[in-house]
Amino acid sequence: MKVVAKRPESLADKPSHYCPGCTHGITHRLVAEVMDEMNIREKTVGVAPVGCAVLAYEYFNCDFQQAAHGRAPAVATGIKRVNPENFVFTYQGDGDLASIGTAEIVHAAMRGENITTIFINNAIYGMTGGQMAPTTMIGQKTTTSPYGRDAKSAGDPIRVVEMLSTLNGSAYLSRVGMFNNKEIKKAKKAIRKAFETQKAGQGFSLVELLSTCPTNWGMNPAEALDWVESNMVPYYPLGEFKTPKGGDSK
Repeated sequence: MKVVAKRPESLADKPSHYCPGCTHGITHRLVAEVMDEMNIREKTVGVAPVGCAVLAYEYFNCDFQQAAHGRAPAVATGIKRVNPENFVFTYQGDGDLASIGTAEIVHAAMRGENITTIFINNAIYGMTGGQMAPTTMIGQKTTTSPYGRDAKSAGDPIRVVEMLSTLNGSAYLSRVGMFNNKEIKKAKKAIRKAFETQKAGQGFSLVELLSTCPTNWGMNPAEALDWVESNMVPYYPLGEFKTPKGGDSK
């Protein structure tokens, strides 16, 4: 029988703890497939966040380090500088990266640290009860914004990729969507480019993935996918915002 698809070698054979419809699992697979295709698993070190992906180290067959909340870029910087031959990536959600970890990600990009960040933007704090995140949409209801996010009191959602694109040290920045098969294929290509940027020693790379959180959004998985496309993409446009050659490919 012909094998059409199989579990990547870089992905552990372990049941997932993620909620049904969550796109963390798909993203894990994409990262693992890229590691396999580039044959870098034995040279890769991941850094896990605090948040829904706190157990990421249980799902990848590569070395992993746990970081304090928001500090994954700092931990990754230390690992990469001590072991420059390794591929080092952080895996972070919007609460971890864009709230308590804002300074860490900004300065890692500013310094041009030769690391890669996989950034999950699901517009909410997932693990801790569904509070408003820095990326929560205007009007979006959460446990701490029951009437919807108000720009007058909470400001507008942070566009992380656009912010980091102004820094000279950032080499590759892309935003992709996880709401259909076509976009998921684009997401894998972006993740591959980010790791290739690191391989070439060209500086900091980050891929932002617009993702779902059906449980805290109060939706079923299909509704959540539609919500990403109809509500998040207009505010968070997809595309490559910065490439190693310095061109804006968006």
